[in-house]
Amino acid sequence: MGFVVVAQVVTQAPVERFLNALGSGVALGAIYAMLALGFVIIFKATQVVNFAHGGLAALGAYLVSYFATVSNIPGRWMGDISVTLQWTLSALLALAVMAFIGVVIERITIRPMIGEPLFAVAMITLGLDLVIRTTTNDLMNNTNQGLGDPWGVLVVEIGFFRIAQTQIVAIVVLLLVGLLLARFFKTRTGLALRATAFDQEVAMAQGISVGKVFAIAWGIGAALAALGGIFSSVAPRGAGVDPFTALIAFRAFPAIIIGGLDSIKGAVVGGLIVGVAEVLAGTYLGGVAWLGIGFGGVVPWLLMMVVLLVRPYGLFGTPEIRRV
Repeated sequence: MGFVVVAQVVTQAPVERFLNALGSGVALGAIYAMLALGFVIIFKATQVVNFAHGGLAALGAYLVSYFATVSNIPGRWMGDISVTLQWTLSALLALAVMAFIGVVIERITIRPMIGEPLFAVAMITLGLDLVIRTTTNDLMNNTNQGLGDPWGVLVVEIGFFRIAQTQIVAIVVLLLVGLLLARFFKTRTGLALRATAFDQEVAMAQGISVGKVFAIAWGIGAALAALGGIFSSVAPRGAGVDPFTALIAFRAFPAIIIGGLDSIKGAVVGGLIVGVAEVLAGTYLGGVAWLGIGFGGVVPWLLMMVVLLVRPYGLFGTPEIRRV
């Protein structure tokens, strides 16, 4: 997947150049934030570092491609509907399938490992990533598969400000996800997830089904991973899902660490910081010969190291106190 920072044209005026880069950076940050949210929710509830996140992102993008461009599901059951509605329904169906896959993964491979060393569980997720990525690559014959999204390369122009329609959609989707999660964490199930994240033993003593909470966390996490995979596979960031789509999760990792492994708010803030920093670096430093054209992709990791030196648990992470 050609996941590269879109540098702004050098001949643009300074303000124009900055605003266009900022808009692109916020859109990229929205993708990172979706991925980070899924990762953090799983870690927060289960204390499991999910190395299968990239594989889930790629599988989610592939399912949208299959439903929207191959099977036309569920559009063909609804008669004559708009392309945008058909694609949206296909995407929602893919997210539902990914949530179910997340629940199945938790039930079969994670729940039996409760009480076992976390390192062993992390290794299981690493194996899952290889299995999911290999299966996804086989399904698409190791080729690029377009998602058939209705926006393509269309852009919105407001004066000298230009932004791709898919980037606007990504930002809007992140806002909707944030609102839905805020509402969810106020529900009975959401409160149970928060209680389990705080202390599993106390949650169990209060009659909370920790296994159910784990399954819900994995379902939400898998759906959010798929969202990130979808928006990283459409223009202008990508030209479809391919064998390299899963690497998007690796690119989002600095956002997770910067925000804090167990912080929902940190996932969003970290994603936006990393996205803006990456695009601005690519825009202003991409032409510096001794830095190299790929320096923008290095900046998030440099930021991560700086934050860890100052705040080892991230900007919003919970400090862990160990008594020796």
